[in-house]
Amino acid sequence: MAADAATEAFVTHRNLLFTVAYEILGSAADAEDVLQETWLKWVGVDVTTVRDERPYLVQITTRQALGRLRTLGRRKESYIGSWLPEPLLTTPDVAEDVELAEHVSMAMLLVLETLAPTERAVFVLREVFDLPYDEIAAAVDKTPAAVRQIAHRARAHVAARRPRGAASPAESRGALKAFHRAIETGDVQGLLDVLAPDVVLVGDGGGIKQAVLQPVSGAGKVARMLAASSRVLATMEVELAEVNGYPALVIRVDGEVDTVIALRIEDGLVSGLYSIRNPEKLTHMSRETALVGRQMHPRSPSLSRTKAAQGPH
Repeated sequence: MAADAATEAFVTHRNLLFTVAYEILGSAADAEDVLQETWLKWVGVDVTTVRDERPYLVQITTRQALGRLRTLGRRKESYIGSWLPEPLLTTPDVAEDVELAEHVSMAMLLVLETLAPTERAVFVLREVFDLPYDEIAAAVDKTPAAVRQIAHRARAHVAARRPRGAASPAESRGALKAFHRAIETGDVQGLLDVLAPDVVLVGDGGGIKQAVLQPVSGAGKVARMLAASSRVLATMEVELAEVNGYPALVIRVDGEVDTVIALRIEDGLVSGLYSIRNPEKLTHMSRETALVGRQMHPRSPSLSRTKAAQGPH
């Protein structure tokens, strides 16, 4: 019976735990590994001593994700070219939750990359899931007072870097369609009309597929580069899809996903283009991934002060 209860609790909260791990890591593959590690720790717990399963599981997941984030940081140091988060083909309800869509967008995940590991975990748990400070403190091994300071610092850091005048998914869809038409025809002027003057194009091939090794800045340079690729694109299948809660272009070759192009839209113009070609990062584009935000997981009652309720160590 205890095993059944542990399994039921884990399955119930699995989408939440994956979302937490993914937002901390920016990697779906690593998030899946974290969930495996969380499960292995969870089955060793006497669930009858756990008052509230959700925060307990979030604590395990956060700690496992933080350990993996530090390892991932070392891998990024030797990564060939720019490193971009792993794109996810998301379910329609993610786009409908405007707050969740913003937090899992490619643009926001890149902003989170600029935070220190603990700051990132605290920001995700507080700003995305609205967890109480005492629960976050238990997850990151800090005092509630320290977590409040970290959260304040992380909020200010993100606020200074998050997209200006960020577009809704619906507004992004309109900009994406205009962008799609322009690159399909190689229309340089059409591209200039939809690109922000300071637009940045970032490519991620991981040393496996050809991609720009350094970011390309400026509407003129980006427009000419994209227009030059229109002949190649004409031989490929290009479709619009919901990626990380926002519309994006998915390019297929012989039925297989070759490239995902996510856009950052600000004030109606494309200010960021993120082209992911590394095949190791495209494995989650074959099926929709369910993500959840604070609306589905409101704050839980305060944890009891028993050893089990305080969380895993």
